Amino acid sequence: MNPADTAPIGRTGLRVSRLGFGGTGLGGLFRSMAASDAQDAVDAAWEAGLRYFDTAPQYGAGTAERRLGAALRGRERDEYVVSSKVGKLIRELQEGGVPTMFADAPPHEIVYDYSYDGVLRSLEATLERTGLGRIDIVLIHDVNRKYHGDRVMDRLEEALAGACAALRRLRDEGVIRAFGPAGNELDVTLRFLREADIDCLMLPQRWTLLDRSGGAEVLPLCVERGVGVLAAAPFASGILATGAEQGAMHDYGPAGLAILERVRRLESACARFDVALAAAALQFPLLHPAVASVVAGMRSRAEVERNVALLRAPVPQALWVELDGGPS
Repeated sequence: MNPADTAPIGRTGLRVSRLGFGGTGLGGLFRSMAASDAQDAVDAAWEAGLRYFDTAPQYGAGTAERRLGAALRGRERDEYVVSSKVGKLIRELQEGGVPTMFADAPPHEIVYDYSYDGVLRSLEATLERTGLGRIDIVLIHDVNRKYHGDRVMDRLEEALAGACAALRRLRDEGVIRAFGPAGNELDVTLRFLREADIDCLMLPQRWTLLDRSGGAEVLPLCVERGVGVLAAAPFASGILATGAEQGAMHDYGPAGLAILERVRRLESACARFDVALAAAALQFPLLHPAVASVVAGMRSRAEVERNVALLRAPVPQALWVELDGGPS
């Protein structure tokens, strides 16, 4: 597969590179990252022909947005697509704040706000941090039980009535090109699909070699309704890139024994065809016709070059046939 090839986002006219640049690392996910390394990573992605970049206010409490905007500054704006997210307003503090996975985050707290006005405030702050004239794709971030618990359906109703109405207006006015949810809870995603006029959705960790649950209802409905899918976290937080080694990460924490065993079986299948597990993991999401781009987090030139090579690596059809009967 050619990472620089593009695919359409639904019926919007937008096209995104088949390999998308995930911006979590620019915000210092798990470990600090120098601003110069962020610039170098984006430069490497550009040199490889990648033209889709994803970020969010949460990634380093605005750090990733600032670094991505700086790295893209001076490039022809119509040559690339940027997505960012709404629903989490970042309030910077003098000290303290919420615990975070992002080493570069300043002290802050997150205010969840999926209302009409809250989404407009969030997008305005993103435009200020990035310094970009527009954000092409706006994603409604993490309407899920991890952050909202028993209130998740209340948050969903807030997003359907508020965020979707605001983003639909901005799309109709030409301020943005596309919008939809970004989350991994399938019942919530299906509600957005059925009840909101969305153009796309970001689906992390629900269409991977390890977890194919998104393929039961969500992806077929996306095909039926012309909704583009951005398949994020193809390495399942790391384990499908590193393999089942000691300390391997899955779903943002250490992998359990059951996951390690399933990954070992996947590794064995790939080894029989002389294919790296990471190559199969990165290419797998793109096999579904609903998926426009596979979005992988990249934090260095070396990671960009590795992912480009993995996507280009030949994978025999016989391996896909064997894996089709594997873990789901």
